[in-house]
Amino acid sequence: MHNSYRQAKFLLSCPSLKGCPNDSGYEVIFAGRSNAGKSSAINTLTEQKKLAKVSRTPGRTQHLVFFELDNERRLVDLPGYGYAKVPDSVKRDWHQNMSQYFDNRKCIKAAILVMDCRHPLKPFDQMMLEWCINSKVSVNILLTKSDKLKKGAASSARLSVMKAVKDFPSVNVQLFSSLKKEGVPELCMYLDEVFEMNNES
Repeated sequence: MHNSYRQAKFLLSCPSLKGCPNDSGYEVIFAGRSNAGKSSAINTLTEQKKLAKVSRTPGRTQHLVFFELDNERRLVDLPGYGYAKVPDSVKRDWHQNMSQYFDNRKCIKAAILVMDCRHPLKPFDQMMLEWCINSKVSVNILLTKSDKLKKGAASSARLSVMKAVKDFPSVNVQLFSSLKKEGVPELCMYLDEVFEMNNES
């Protein structure tokens, strides 16, 4: 299968909505708790080891980071959330910036909501999910670190999350392992559909 996401390249990083690229085209956001493996998932998807920086201090990165696929399509790495050691002032700024981003950004087409499969649907995850649903943004929940569980336990974790979100519209749930490169084809297929890759001649 051709991976269109190898061509992703860093576009810009900004602390607030003011510095974002023009509100046009297609944007897919990657969101998740600070230690859920979000940056690793982006690097695995794009087959680039250092595209998204993996912070040694969870919660340190508080910028929106944009990666360009082409002139119309972008991946967006949102600041990690839910890390206890982040100061309250940073948490308030994060909440305000994310609220504005979802309320005002019209080009958001979908969200990849990254959760550790051993600890899914924490309060911040649920808040992000509700933001997406309220903004009519489709969601692909990426249950990362699936290699940390036995196959049966990982499948049970996925089924449990599917049951929890069954009443939400446009929410998909999949397992993913950056270490084992598992779940990449499914993620690519989801993104291809969102970005309408298959509609081009």
